[in-house]
Amino acid sequence: MKRITQILMMAILLVSCGASQTTVDNSTADIPEEDVVRIANDDIEYEIIIIEPGFNGWLNSIARPKGYYSQSFMETRNKIFVQEWNSRVLQVNRFDPNLYEMQIDYQPNINYGYDVNYKLYNYFIYFQLTHNQKLTALQPRI
Repeated sequence: MKRITQILMMAILLVSCGASQTTVDNSTADIPEEDVVRIANDDIEYEIIIIEPGFNGWLNSIARPKGYYSQSFMETRNKIFVQEWNSRVLQVNRFDPNLYEMQIDYQPNINYGYDVNYKLYNYFIYFQLTHNQKLTALQPRI
């Protein structure tokens, strides 16, 4: 089973379980449950876990509801956001390495499904607004 785990604590990590094994730092055990957002799609065997204080509340109260954006819209934006994010991870002298710690393994040829794209897209919007970052010239939509 392929499994992608995403931990966002001012950083993102996507891991394929079939290729490697990852352990989560014990410091994440102290994170309140309301700061953890988990989505799993057993049909395509991918999972995303987002850990960032405030994101879950923002997602449930401020973000556009599911169905507002099409999956293809979010996939297009996520590809752009991921590319810029990964570029910033590699430019530690130019961008804060505490914000951009790890690259994201988001493969454009994989259909992650609506939920994964919805939460990833909204995390990028949340991240830009909360940390005063612009990943693209596009204005974050909420």
